[in-house]
Amino acid sequence: MVDSAAEAAKIGAMSNRQDRIEDTLRLAFPTGQVRVVDDSAKHAGHAGAAVGGQTHYSVTIVAPEFAGQGRLARSRAVHALLDAEFKTGLHALALILRTPEEAARDG
Repeated sequence: MVDSAAEAAKIGAMSNRQDRIEDTLRLAFPTGQVRVVDDSAKHAGHAGAAVGGQTHYSVTIVAPEFAGQGRLARSRAVHALLDAEFKTGLHALALILRTPEEAARDG
C-alpha cells in the first residue's frame, strides 16, 4: 500500500513543475493514462508567462474515475488536485479528460 502523505511530501519536494503535476495526477488516477506537456515556450510574453517557463501545460488524462462526471466536474477535480501549483505560479492548463470508453470512441 502506498503512503499518501509520504508520496505527497515527495512530490512537493520536486523542483520541476511538470514532474510534480505528473506525479500528483498519477497518484490520483492510478489506473489512468496521464500525459503532461509543458507549453510555456509557446506563451512567452503572454499574460501569466514567467521567465523560465513552467506556467502553461497541456494535460491529457484517460481514466475510469471520470465515468459519470461531466466536463466541468472533471476539470474542477483536476484543478483542485493542482491547487498548490496554481498558488505557486502555474497559470494555465489545457485539459483533455476522458473515460477509456470515450477515448476509444473519439480516438
